[in-house]
Amino acid sequence: MSGDAHALAVALFSEILTADQLLRNRLSRVLPKGMEISHFSVLNHLASVADERTPAQLADVFHVTRGAMTNTLTKLEWAGYVHIRPDWDDARRKMVAISPAGRQARDQAISAIAPVIDHVVGELGTDRVRAVLPVLRDLRIRLEQGD
Repeated sequence: MSGDAHALAVALFSEILTADQLLRNRLSRVLPKGMEISHFSVLNHLASVADERTPAQLADVFHVTRGAMTNTLTKLEWAGYVHIRPDWDDARRKMVAISPAGRQARDQAISAIAPVIDHVVGELGTDRVRAVLPVLRDLRIRLEQGD
């Protein structure tokens, strides 16, 4: 990789990491009390798939360890946001589903973060956001393939 390409790559990842940190900080401040971004992410995923998932499947989706996912799921279960039951076909596995309270908490979180996200997109302009999405999506796919 040439010096210019290396500097470009470093600048790209520096901007992404900084933007990620700033966005996480903003979203954390407006999420409902006690909800973390990881909690919202899992609830949002479960609401969108409308089906049960195993903790291992969820860990794979979010690219975290099974231990980290178990920790998140334990907190969500304690809050009443998910139901965790044994897998009827394999007692060693568990199945996770979003509860009605979890759907309500997810909806409240979306209502809380929507103004923040809408404001940022509005300032950037929808055309610029549409233009950058394919690049970010391709970057994500390439990084996923490297796992």
